[in-house]
Amino acid sequence: MKLTARQQSAQVVLAGPATHCMLFGGSRSGKTFLLVRNIVMRALKAPGSRHAILRFRFNHCKASIVLDTFPKVMQVAFPNVSYHLDKSDWYVSFPNKSQIWFAGLDDKERTEKILGQEYATLYLNECSQIPQNSRDMAVTRLAQRVTQHVQGEDSKDLRPRMYYDCNPPSKAHWSYRMFVEKRDPETKQPLAKPDDYAFFQINPEDNADNLPVGYLDTLRGLSMRLQKRFLRGEYADATPNQLFSEEVIDKWRVLDGVVPDMVRVVVAVDPSGADDQDNADNDAIGIAVVGIGTDGNAYVLEDCTVKAGPATWANVATTAFERHDADSIVGEVNFGGAMVKSTIQVARPRTPFKEVRASRGKVTRAEPFSALYESGKVRHVGYFHELEDELTAFSTYGYLGQGSPNRADALIWALAALFPGLVSNKKAAAEKESEAESNYHGEGSWMA
Repeated sequence: MKLTARQQSAQVVLAGPATHCMLFGGSRSGKTFLLVRNIVMRALKAPGSRHAILRFRFNHCKASIVLDTFPKVMQVAFPNVSYHLDKSDWYVSFPNKSQIWFAGLDDKERTEKILGQEYATLYLNECSQIPQNSRDMAVTRLAQRVTQHVQGEDSKDLRPRMYYDCNPPSKAHWSYRMFVEKRDPETKQPLAKPDDYAFFQINPEDNADNLPVGYLDTLRGLSMRLQKRFLRGEYADATPNQLFSEEVIDKWRVLDGVVPDMVRVVVAVDPSGADDQDNADNDAIGIAVVGIGTDGNAYVLEDCTVKAGPATWANVATTAFERHDADSIVGEVNFGGAMVKSTIQVARPRTPFKEVRASRGKVTRAEPFSALYESGKVRHVGYFHELEDELTAFSTYGYLGQGSPNRADALIWALAALFPGLVSNKKAAAEKESEAESNYHGEGSWMA
């Protein structure tokens, strides 16, 4: 196998003096392939050595590394090397007794088992999804001392290595602080050994010969925010006090399409008042399908947002209702009032419909659900690029994106319908606080 020129330059960094090496850049640039290849080489050079490849979620590690990238690396780069995959404990063993373990940091029991051992190499795949405390826990196991044997060279200790890769999230992420700024992510103080942290940027255009025809054009068709991340491989400026971050959405994203049975599904509509004849300058009508599974988590199933008039968007919403066997349609009635309900029921008679009315600002409505995303209670089934663009533009300072976040508004209405207790508790707390403040300043108080 012949590496591209850019991959060869990356290899120089990976073989350099730094213990911690990160490759970052756009999607399908060859980062994972290159790092898995390096781990295999290290395992073959040092008999009896132990190495680990870690992602935040084990099912992602299994799908993307164990069953995809690793066998490709072995087929292309090491065709004459035999290995055995243990599908009980999920590790690979080589004839020289070296092992490569695979794990997800979201499985506490398995993580404790894996990190009960010492390793010569640790690799955090898609480290944008991995919390800093998990990284800090893993690095303590970079402690196995083994000897490498290279033909024609004297035997010597295999230098411990910790590899990282990611599609870069925002500059607020610990990987940017640590590798680019050379600062401790928590204390913000300069690293004690900055030369021990090296990085290299590599992008899809650097791997064009190995990509499907049209893939780069697909990336060029993304929004500017997503092009910056997945095509140009650049860290995004951090949205101040961001409510929904890219790395949190990525962390809990369902990529294999496997979801539990749905207990309840709702279709939420955020109308804009557009008409059928001339809607070019009108906002899109946000339509989101969200279900709550038997595991208690919410799953974003589809973004059906459309720029059209009432007859069209009502048909889109009711078709989604039938396609997902939904329980109800939720619709904001600030625009159109009873007309929203009647429009839905003209398209599909007797469709269960619940009116909702916005009495608070967009950010106030969205804020209670930020914690649900953080804890993995809301998960996106696949990618919803436009919707996620809107979500990540929400800040405690307001909505910082372009135009109106109709997609995100529809999603928030759906989540409010699925988690009514969260909304009512938030509202009750606000009313209680307001009442207390009124009593404090009112007649008969010591402030009167």
